[in-house]
Amino acid sequence: MSVKELIVNAGSSSLKYTVFQMPEAEVLCNGIFEQLGTPLPTFTHKLPNENGKLEKVIDKKALEAGADHSAAITTLIETLTGSEFGVIASMDEIAAVGHRVLHGGEKFSGSVLVTEAVKDAIRECIPLGPLHNPANLMGIEVCEKIMTGIPQVAVFDTAFHQTIPEEAYMYALPYKYYKKYGIRRYGFHGTSHRYIAGRTAAFLCKKYPGKYNAETLRIVTCHLGNGSSLAAIKGGKCFDTTMGLTPLEGIMMGTRSGSIDPAIIPFIMKREGLSPDEIDTLLNKKSGMLGLTTEDPNNEPTSDNRTIENRAKAGDHRAQLVESMFCHQLTKLIGGFIAAMGGADAVVFTGGIGENNPQYRTRVAEKLAFLGTKIDEAPNALRGKEVEISTEDSALKLLVIPTDEELMIAQDTFELTQN
Repeated sequence: MSVKELIVNAGSSSLKYTVFQMPEAEVLCNGIFEQLGTPLPTFTHKLPNENGKLEKVIDKKALEAGADHSAAITTLIETLTGSEFGVIASMDEIAAVGHRVLHGGEKFSGSVLVTEAVKDAIRECIPLGPLHNPANLMGIEVCEKIMTGIPQVAVFDTAFHQTIPEEAYMYALPYKYYKKYGIRRYGFHGTSHRYIAGRTAAFLCKKYPGKYNAETLRIVTCHLGNGSSLAAIKGGKCFDTTMGLTPLEGIMMGTRSGSIDPAIIPFIMKREGLSPDEIDTLLNKKSGMLGLTTEDPNNEPTSDNRTIENRAKAGDHRAQLVESMFCHQLTKLIGGFIAAMGGADAVVFTGGIGENNPQYRTRVAEKLAFLGTKIDEAPNALRGKEVEISTEDSALKLLVIPTDEELMIAQDTFELTQN
């Protein structure tokens, strides 16, 4: 039976949404509320045009000053059911609401129907996800209050990584901190990595029938954007990932440092007189690409990889340094995961950077040539398309697959509420 679902991703000051027709996976609309709780909250709403491409029909419309998540949901319902930009006659047409939740700790290895016990578990994980979990929980509770009786589903970023073996998720700290505080590797972007793993298996098994088996396929998925992470996936299950207790660990990102020598933290704190909160802000919001482009006499700081790409092409040294560091770390992490899995069948690029930066993919492919990788520059020049960018005789396949986390949430929501 065909149904409509509302998919919600609530942040501390934002709320993203998509309405799907399921199981057809047709996007009826999507949009975002930004700067909620501030003097200048805004609302953007998109509808498909005649070619099916989503276009803005409401572009950053100002809301009442201080509008919160509850006000956003109320505005959203009015819009969805309105005569001008609506896609449903009434909220009775919404069969279920799917929510992205950042941290499920060790409590969840899959998506679940929301109950009071589930909400309590999300609250218990707030120390592990202090910025996101409260907002995710607030999104659930607001939807429950305003959309009474509609089933709610929680889809966790960390769930896919719960198959990681103990030797990969434990840190070499006193064991009591794992027992007492749950300090271990959890990993994030799990919904994206799971989606890409499934699409990769379908792509390779269809294009090369008999050569690849989804149950034995070994893949390195590279979700690269303002936040970036890699995952090693064996037979559709996560074997290891780069993000850790928090999304700070791993490859350098837009504003996050990624993995560094831990001794750097007390070193800077002592010399700069920084508090724990201040060093946390430094590492999460002022480092990465942004940090490397600060105090540049020629340019403003930026965490936008598109700006960095343009500056690098124009000969800017800082931008070129960012690109070289990113590609060096990316290659090193891919190579480590391939070794840990005892080999790999494919490396897949996704996310805003992974899907849209051909030269990063070329630089990585050149370093992986010793594994029999051969890149085909014609398809590699494409941006944002699902395509194989290696040659047919390449021993290690290279793919670009656009991610779709909202669709993954919609599919989980459909399975839990309609089957």
